Amino acid sequence: MDKTELFEKMPVRIAVRKQIVPAIISQMVTLIYNLADTYFVGLLNDPAQTAAVAVAAPIFLMLTAISNLFGVGGASTFAQALGRKENRTASQISSIAFWFGLLASVLFAFFVLIFMRPILMVCGATTEIYELVRSYVMWTVIIGGPGTVLNILLANLIRGEGSAGIASFGVSAGGFLNILLDPFFVLPQFLNMGATGAGLATAISNLATTLFFLGYVFSSKNKTLLSVSPSHLRYKRERIGLILSIGFPSAVQYALTVVAVAAITKFVSGYDTAAVAGFGITKKIDQLPLYFSIGVANGLLPLLAYNYAAGNRERQRRAFQYGCGIAVGFSVLCLIVYEAFAPNIAAIFIKDADTIDYAAAFLRRMVVAMPVVDMISLLAAVYFYTRIIGFRRSC
Repeated sequence: MDKTELFEKMPVRIAVRKQIVPAIISQMVTLIYNLADTYFVGLLNDPAQTAAVAVAAPIFLMLTAISNLFGVGGASTFAQALGRKENRTASQISSIAFWFGLLASVLFAFFVLIFMRPILMVCGATTEIYELVRSYVMWTVIIGGPGTVLNILLANLIRGEGSAGIASFGVSAGGFLNILLDPFFVLPQFLNMGATGAGLATAISNLATTLFFLGYVFSSKNKTLLSVSPSHLRYKRERIGLILSIGFPSAVQYALTVVAVAAITKFVSGYDTAAVAGFGITKKIDQLPLYFSIGVANGLLPLLAYNYAAGNRERQRRAFQYGCGIAVGFSVLCLIVYEAFAPNIAAIFIKDADTIDYAAAFLRRMVVAMPVVDMISLLAAVYFYTRIIGFRRSC
């Protein structure tokens, strides 16, 4: 199928579903393998190990902010160039987004390495769990950070060209690899590395996903406009501004989430380790509807960007409304289920009674505003983008 058919001619609801379903699947798989770390570490029934993963979560989440800065911005400007039939510009944009994302991930990893102790203490690490948190962060952020950033970034770029299925497959394969590796590295009947093993599994799976996407780009040179050629960097001054301006709202959204989660974790750490572990479990569980809405937004953006560039305002509006309805409906469903079954859901991740009590209490309170939060997330990703490129509130 000609990719322009999806963007230009296919019925709106079908086009939206074809774009957002693979994007949602990618987000769900990302969430599942994030949950896998918590689940397999929780099988140790050691609140300190689970708390270590929780404390490291805000730092790891910053990698998503970096990847979205260049991935969401790059994918949207890439799709916009396709809509204007500017193929050479599209290739330049993808390459610039890739190399700047790689540079930013390396700089962030170096920064965390230099200031490791104060960063971890601010995020809620205590003397009891500091070494566990440090070893988990070493694998997921210092060593595995570039792989994490690039696999999300490349998935966005590939989706921006209309190959949402390839993006979904790559992310899903990496997620399943992480799930397979987690028990081998974490559990006592195998390598017994605990939280450190979970970090190692995450680093390996993200690197594998990045290599898969790079293999796709290099093997599809005659079929794709995506490029990671360093030669395109000479156009960085002309392209990087728009990439950053579009990716900035999504990056800030994640960065503010990092600040909020780190602040709450630090506050909770003043109680006991079980409270930190319970909060960590809750933050993983309540990400389900948020990741769903992010998947909807990521799938919608290339469709909206292409039709903006092509001048089809009515198609933009209808696609946005349909996508919003799907995202909000799912978040309401999650709200009902979480309120009804909070202790049962928490017990999936750990059998420690105190941790389950904390997690259930946190979950029931935190999900009250979930539909509103998810709607804001979707609007932040789409509305601010539309303002930047001049939709004039057409959505």
